[in-house]
Amino acid sequence: MGHFTAWDYVVFSAMLLVSAAIGIYYAVAGGGQKTSKDFLMGGRRMNSLPVALSLTASFMSAVTVLGTPAETYRFGAMFCIFAITYVFMVVCSAEIFLPVFYRLGITSAYEYLELRFSKKLRLCGMAFFIIQTILYTGIVIYAPALALTQVTGFNLWGAVVATGLVCTFYCTLGGLKAVVWTDVFQVVIMVAGFSSVIIRAVVIQEGIGRILNDSYSGGRLNFWDFNPSPLQRHTFWTIVIGGTFTWTGIYGVNQSQVQRCISCKSRFHAKLSLYINLLGLWMILACATLCGLCLYSIYKDCDPWTAKQVSAPDQLMPYLVMDILGDFPGLPGLFVACTYSGTLSTVSSSINALAAVTVEDLIKPYFRSLSEKKLSWISMGMSLFFGGVCIAMAGLASILGALLQAALSIFGIVGGPLLGVFALGILCSFANEIGAFVGLASGFLISLWVGIGSQIYPPLPERTKPLFLSTAGCNLSLGNLTSTQNPLTIATTPAAVRPALADNWYSLSYLYFSTVGTLVTVTVGLIISLLTGGLKQNTDRKFMLTKEDFLSNFSWAKSEKTEKVEALNWKPFTVATEGTDNPAFSRFEMDVADNENKVNGIYI
Repeated sequence: MGHFTAWDYVVFSAMLLVSAAIGIYYAVAGGGQKTSKDFLMGGRRMNSLPVALSLTASFMSAVTVLGTPAETYRFGAMFCIFAITYVFMVVCSAEIFLPVFYRLGITSAYEYLELRFSKKLRLCGMAFFIIQTILYTGIVIYAPALALTQVTGFNLWGAVVATGLVCTFYCTLGGLKAVVWTDVFQVVIMVAGFSSVIIRAVVIQEGIGRILNDSYSGGRLNFWDFNPSPLQRHTFWTIVIGGTFTWTGIYGVNQSQVQRCISCKSRFHAKLSLYINLLGLWMILACATLCGLCLYSIYKDCDPWTAKQVSAPDQLMPYLVMDILGDFPGLPGLFVACTYSGTLSTVSSSINALAAVTVEDLIKPYFRSLSEKKLSWISMGMSLFFGGVCIAMAGLASILGALLQAALSIFGIVGGPLLGVFALGILCSFANEIGAFVGLASGFLISLWVGIGSQIYPPLPERTKPLFLSTAGCNLSLGNLTSTQNPLTIATTPAAVRPALADNWYSLSYLYFSTVGTLVTVTVGLIISLLTGGLKQNTDRKFMLTKEDFLSNFSWAKSEKTEKVEALNWKPFTVATEGTDNPAFSRFEMDVADNENKVNGIYI
């Protein structure tokens, strides 16, 4: 087994330095971040390609870099079916939610909830987003660091603090442009890290054919399982249906993703960024899955996890890297840089999104006299603040222990109800404020109930279907190995004390948490809206999805000059109004202008 060398630290440090340098560049380029729109939205002048790569990088966090290969190693390559899920997710995001958000010219996705329903719903959506993002981001910083340091000897808190500080540094200085371009650099590092592992494994195993043959013999090429049961962890249906709801909640209505899409210079570029991003998702998924098959091929006769050489599945990839790349100075450092690139990309997008919702949802509506320069400084201050909060959350995550897994399901528990309330607003003209609020509360409580229950009473192995792991080829001196039993086959809760709901309701596949939350929110929201006079209300069509939105795919043929107008001239349903400022502030701006030109009731 190799060990971390000076060259590995050099490679890792170089990745951090380049990321910081990009932040410095965008802090001074073009005169710096003069307005809050420059800082939070890149001035709405971003192109589709860097935004697409940024979406891919932040989507594929360090949890994915370490978790997907371990998932393939333990459960097989069925995870690849997510390639189908990504198609549905991108189409839904690009053709249903993005056109409405872009046309309204909003900065915070939760502004839409006030425009369509009420300020209370806007604040609820914002609060849900802030809580889930801070919790998840802290775990994204800490969990990979713990897995890496226990195998490589990399200093745990040195890595946590260094990555947190660097990320906060370039987010605070460079704003969204720095976030996007560091993500572009980091996705290249991620692909390079994966490639180094795959190439070396292929060389050791004397060809890709042997890796595939070993995987086939070990049952790892189990792509298709059409069992319709929603209780089985992964099947074709749970991944395609449940996965579509889960990831649409992230891509379609989550501020971290929406903010970058609507920062594009035209609606065509915004949609194109999502479709290009699809190619990036497929590429990263293929790399991570192939790494998992390499893991199995190399360790098929001596599972490091069962043999107690690693203490958790997430440490399998770092263990493999140190095993096969340890004699090549710099390459283990490249993989660590790959893993932390996933961390940086996720954390930076989260920090920028947290700053955006705070400024747009909490500061602007109540301090409308602030100048754009002051708002820009406040945005930077919010980035600095939330960077510190996320580092502190990483420290809290270190003492949460078994609650880490529960926290990682927060996107499904919270994202589903939020997806449902946005769907109500965009697709249902008779949905009203009361229906949306009751639906959101109902969806959240139901998904929270099943989510917490699944953590207290984990599904039995017959629901998760772990594959066999062998230690027959291990050196027995490595530990007290008395059997080759997979640790996952041991139930954590005796069947005698499991309630009836445990094996029926709480055993629901985690991918359906979001689906349940969305469907309950929409169903309850529609019923309550009908009962409270929703059919009598007149809903402004500019807040709904329209047929013109589907025809917007060809707006690239229009001159970009016709796509930008002032907020005061905002008109719905014409290409010329794409990406304008939020129309909700038009009346306020007119009132301010009147007051500035009026003294004692007389216009001057």
